[in-house]
Amino acid sequence: MADPSVEEPLVTAVIPTYGRSEMLREAVDSVLAQTYDALELVVVDDASPEPVEPLLADRVDETDREVSCLRHETNQGANAARNTGIRAADGEFIAFLDDDDQWEPDSVARRVAGFDGRPSVGVVYSDARTVAEDGTVLHETTSAVSGDATTALLRGAVVGSFSRVMVRRSVIDRAGTPDERFPSWQDWEWYLRLSEHCQFEHVSSPLTVRRVEDDRITDDHEQKRDVSYPLLLEKHRDTAEAHGWVWRRRFEAACARSLAASALQNGFWGDAVRFSLLAARRYPFSSSTALYLALSLGGPGTFRPAQAIKRRIANLRHRSS
Repeated sequence: MADPSVEEPLVTAVIPTYGRSEMLREAVDSVLAQTYDALELVVVDDASPEPVEPLLADRVDETDREVSCLRHETNQGANAARNTGIRAADGEFIAFLDDDDQWEPDSVARRVAGFDGRPSVGVVYSDARTVAEDGTVLHETTSAVSGDATTALLRGAVVGSFSRVMVRRSVIDRAGTPDERFPSWQDWEWYLRLSEHCQFEHVSSPLTVRRVEDDRITDDHEQKRDVSYPLLLEKHRDTAEAHGWVWRRRFEAACARSLAASALQNGFWGDAVRFSLLAARRYPFSSSTALYLALSLGGPGTFRPAQAIKRRIANLRHRSS
């Protein structure tokens, strides 16, 4: 039982938003419904066509939590909005929530508990459940990255989206804020920098609910290929090299394999084959690379049925849990 005489550390929840008023209301409600008391909310409106602050007025009036809404005059991207929120935050810990996601009511409390008594821990993150618009569970995402996380991240281990993480403010001050140049993989790149300054802790529970508009999560593959991929290699190849040449090759393979996965997801079959082969050349001992290569060579006739089976298994697991 918590000692009532011990003051809870303040947590700042940062929600970047652009043009998703209905989803934003639900995201905000999930923050205001948290069981953890010492919590402030900063919403950063990244120049939405209609300002979001008036839409939040009734929510703010119904809570005794500190809530602020900041607005960019021009659209600058999600990372810039997160960084505006970080600069405005007063919390010892900062947690991020995308405007189309939600937190379970105990999400903040359980992640704060992950820091308790362990000053070396700078990042605590949870599992996530991804659901379609109708509530159908598409899949649940778990991870096992903990402790000294750098080498795990170099080989492509997944921590997950910003909505799953809470970060100690003092670690952000040392590692720096998210890099606004990245249109994608900005989370992976930031976690690599954070991991050089702290340990990670994993909470094995889906405390974040991610929502997608249909049963296929897509992204801008060409932007990832042409911007994020070379930029991530440029920024962290030396980080990998510091752990030895094998780790450099594993990192290069992980980047290529992640790009092959993006190509598969978005129907770029030529890129899927090319980057799967590149991953295999850089580090040929990965079963994931072999799987992506097989799916790439099979084309949509192989990949799409595999997707359907994966979703069905996820639904069955959720119903039986």
